[in-house]
Amino acid sequence: MDLGKFKQILLQVFFLPVLALLLLAAALYVDIRNANSTVGLIQQSDERIAQATMLTKLILDEETGLRGYQTTSDDRFLAPYTNAQTDLKRQFSALENVPGANQSQKDHLEHLRDAYETWQVGFAEPVIATIRGGGQANDVDQNLHGKLLMDAIRSDLGMVVQEAQNLRADRIATWHSQVHIMLWGIFLLAIVMGVLIGLFTRSRLHAVSDAYKNSLEMLKRRADEIYASEQELRTTLTSIGDGVIACDADGCVQMMNPVAEDLTGWTSAEASGVPLEKVFEIVNETTRAVVENPVAKVKRVGGIVGLANHTVLIRKDRTELHIADSGAPIMNIKGEMIGIVLVFRDVTMERRTQDALLANEKLAVAGRLAATIAHEIHNPLDSVSNLLYLMRTGASEEEAKQFMAMAEQELARVTQISRAMLGLYRESKTPVHVDLREMLHEILLLMERRLTDTGVTLHTDMPPGIVVDGFPAELRQVFTNLITNAAEATGRGGAVWVSVAPEPAGLGYGGLRTEAGALVQIRDNGPGIPKEIQAQMFQPFFTTKGENGTGLGLWVSRGIVNKHGGSIRIESDTSESTHGSTVSVFLASKPTMQPGGD
Repeated sequence: MDLGKFKQILLQVFFLPVLALLLLAAALYVDIRNANSTVGLIQQSDERIAQATMLTKLILDEETGLRGYQTTSDDRFLAPYTNAQTDLKRQFSALENVPGANQSQKDHLEHLRDAYETWQVGFAEPVIATIRGGGQANDVDQNLHGKLLMDAIRSDLGMVVQEAQNLRADRIATWHSQVHIMLWGIFLLAIVMGVLIGLFTRSRLHAVSDAYKNSLEMLKRRADEIYASEQELRTTLTSIGDGVIACDADGCVQMMNPVAEDLTGWTSAEASGVPLEKVFEIVNETTRAVVENPVAKVKRVGGIVGLANHTVLIRKDRTELHIADSGAPIMNIKGEMIGIVLVFRDVTMERRTQDALLANEKLAVAGRLAATIAHEIHNPLDSVSNLLYLMRTGASEEEAKQFMAMAEQELARVTQISRAMLGLYRESKTPVHVDLREMLHEILLLMERRLTDTGVTLHTDMPPGIVVDGFPAELRQVFTNLITNAAEATGRGGAVWVSVAPEPAGLGYGGLRTEAGALVQIRDNGPGIPKEIQAQMFQPFFTTKGENGTGLGLWVSRGIVNKHGGSIRIESDTSESTHGSTVSVFLASKPTMQPGGD
């Protein structure tokens, strides 16, 4: 017998009692864990009782507030009712999410929720609506009905609490039984382990040699598997179509795949050990400000991060590429960050394609406006020519004065239209104050003759003094598109409504807004948009106008509105009596401008 095998036998014999103790400890641990699990169930029952008690208090607060309001008609007495609304929803949800509930408890809780909603809808809300409408809510039958509904709620609450208490008592009894069994089990297990310890030691001595041999073979096999896995990972990384850069925890480059070498202009050998910010130099396309290093951002965030839009990579030869990327931390088995991996790709062609689409839509809008302007200017100039002809063919002095005044009016209209046209595409480098009433008035002035010729009736509600910050030319493009779409949708003899209204700060349009701003709505009484089409309205190249549309108008408009930190939404009805569509555009008064469009 060789020395290694002998030492192994000695170690097994020495550690055999220790193993027995460990097994005994493991059994004890299992019993304690089971007992603790039962204690956890008891705590869940306690939590359920506490949640049900809090739910009872909130419902009583609601009833007290409602009764006070019913008696006094003073909104201050309604405060407990109103304040309890949100807490009740949260409390119901918390009670539902308490683990360990059986089906009976779930059924009673569901019945309680139904009873509460019945009381709220069938009694509380009608009473509040009656009092706010100036009526009286002292009808005896109505109040008896409300009392019956509240009694049902109290009964359900009692059932919920009682079931939780009964379940708690059962679990406490189970815990006592588990402790008793645990004590006897430990005693018997200790005796059995003492008897078996010798037999187990003898059997292990015969298996020492085989175990040692198997261990060596397993280690060799695992080493081969690790080496093969590493080679497979390297091959996969080399084959990835995106650039990949791996850095250590200090942000120095450790490895680059061939795509990353091509995009950055650095070879893997040149970049090894170099700080990432030198190899991966990125700036903002518009401001040229240095973008935060992905390594620093990953360290700060502690998770996966992505670059902002309009990020430019400056290659080693100082040429530039538009890129999109993401960075992620590399963690060891202890959860400690030991490096960062960066994945990025060239989106220069995508950006050029998007810019070409935007330019195409601007040309389409300009073409439609040019036709409108030509039509608008042609009519006044025709009138001036006719007036001059009348003046040359022997008009009296009084008639000549009258014709001259009429000609001046028509020329003034031409001047007004040309000024509006000049303002339509006057670009602004920075956001400026935009008077929405004035802007929409200029757009409608340009489209007035076209709307009249097509028989479209225009209704406006545009109070003065509603101002937002933005880029006027882009906003004019948005509203020109939307008003044109509304006029084309309603057709001859239809009507278009244009309205502007201030929007206060707080939860409002879209359910997400918190800042103050303005809501512009453009409504028509056209046939409406089918639901299956509404979901595609903002997709590029989707159009319902055939060859007369580009399919980019709404897509570009949404991009411009998003750039202004706003939102746009379409609502439509295709029913016979209330058909029509409404486009709502929210613009913040002081938006944080987004660098990109869509």
